[in-house]
Amino acid sequence: MNDRAKLAALKRHWDASDASNFEAEHDIYCEDAVLDYPQSGERIRGRRNIQESRSAQPNGKRFTVRRIAGGGDFWVSEFVLSYDGVPSYVVSIMEFREGLVAHETQYFGDRFEPSPSRAHLVERGG
Repeated sequence: MNDRAKLAALKRHWDASDASNFEAEHDIYCEDAVLDYPQSGERIRGRRNIQESRSAQPNGKRFTVRRIAGGGDFWVSEFVLSYDGVPSYVVSIMEFREGLVAHETQYFGDRFEPSPSRAHLVERGG
């Protein structure tokens, strides 16, 4: 699978994630995929377990992809994931094997107020 096809697969994945289409969302993963959430210390093994963990979440979710970058077998997506309207800022690192995601790590960050000590140095943005 070339880079153009991987980028298209990632776009389909995030579109399906936003639509809560759990079957299509998980087409990108190989059967023995691993998903890591370092901040909570969780590791989920297997495509079906990853899918079940996401479909069991009670929250309404929306995904807004800000950018996707990568090449070869290493891809990074930056997006805003809103749970019931509350945004979290997420970085997803996906490693491909034979055209499917074998390993994903997701990092989450919440919005915070800027420090007054650097107010004169910054621009407020998205």
